[in-house]
Amino acid sequence: MRFLFLLIPVAAICYVMVRIYNILPFSFAVKTLAVVLGSGIFVSMFVSFIIGLDKLPMNAATVVYEVTTSWLFILLYLLMIFLLMDILRLCRIIPREWLFSSVKGSLIVTGIIFAVFLYGNIRYYHKDRVALSVKTEKKLQKPYKIVMISDLHLGYHNQRSTFAKWVDMINKENADFILIAGDIIDISTHPINLQRSYEEFKRFNAPVYACLGNHDYISGLDKALEFYRKAGINLLIDTCYLFNNDILIAGRNDRSDQSRKTIPQILQWQDKNKYSILIDHQPYNLEQSQQAGIDFQFSGHTHYGQVFPINLITNAVYEKAYGKYKKGNTDYYISSGLGIWGGKFRIGTKSEYTVLELHN
Repeated sequence: MRFLFLLIPVAAICYVMVRIYNILPFSFAVKTLAVVLGSGIFVSMFVSFIIGLDKLPMNAATVVYEVTTSWLFILLYLLMIFLLMDILRLCRIIPREWLFSSVKGSLIVTGIIFAVFLYGNIRYYHKDRVALSVKTEKKLQKPYKIVMISDLHLGYHNQRSTFAKWVDMINKENADFILIAGDIIDISTHPINLQRSYEEFKRFNAPVYACLGNHDYISGLDKALEFYRKAGINLLIDTCYLFNNDILIAGRNDRSDQSRKTIPQILQWQDKNKYSILIDHQPYNLEQSQQAGIDFQFSGHTHYGQVFPINLITNAVYEKAYGKYKKGNTDYYISSGLGIWGGKFRIGTKSEYTVLELHN
């Protein structure tokens, strides 16, 4: 089975490279160079992550990260385009000549790729504001405004200057508090420590409560915890905090931690008459929150696939991959994330932050 999972992407890359070689209207040397370059970028992504980007100068590491991870998404769309063109050719809808040493075919493919990924990049930088209004029968001293974000993925691609704009955007909400459902860090603390990105968290005009995500473990848990300490984030590690004696905020460790507590263990001795919000990075086993009597769960992790058609896969993997959901008396919101891993493209998905208005 593992061999099959390895064989499929290798076969797909080989298919795309053959199709690129066939369609380009250039000499043998230029066509070969294009295939070698395309294959080399793909391989270099895995090599760079194995060796470690932290060993490179910051600017060089940023370029390697951006180019290689963006190419991964471009390859996916080249695969879909070439498959479609082959099907249309076999159905005699388009001529065979468009796929072999063709100026027209090359221009069509290049134009589609450029337009789709320009749109995807623009969509990534546009941050959608998702408004939620929840009424509860549990007594509150006042209405609350809560900003909820996930998957910042700060690092080589989402750097301090970008994060500073997000802080300004969120501060305009004048929230009572801010929740972050994991993956603040992308793959390493090195670039964010180098840029002192932790200082930006101190500009938030509301207290920040967060839980761990799987990328905290990828980046090195000890280093991640030190970064959060410097940032002044209230990190809830399988524990609760009672905000304003009104709202119980529970943070659950990521499921990467095999020894993490169950939700009832986290809520032990807590007043069940208080409105409870659970932040749990990965939206698996949603029934556990319902069974534990959680009022609202906020999760991220899925990115909703980032680009079409990967969002169709996330829909198949998760009970709820994106958006509002309800099981029994428990409300859920699964965010597609404010930031992103890899290439900065949103195709069929969106970058977002959620504003919850909680009231009686």
